[in-house]
Amino acid sequence: MPRKKRQLILSQPVREGVKAIKVRLDARTVITLASKKALDMWKQRYPNAVVIG
Repeated sequence: MPRKKRQLILSQPVREGVKAIKVRLDARTVITLASKKALDMWKQRYPNAVVIG
């Protein structure tokens, strides 16, 4: 009998005092950043990146 696939859900650890910035790089990829400087670096690599939260 075939095994069922389990869906892996990854979550970010909660860090005190850091406001997370969620960014959608493409249709499938969402990343969480901690600083505006990191966002600038990702915008260079992915010009179509959109801040979603």
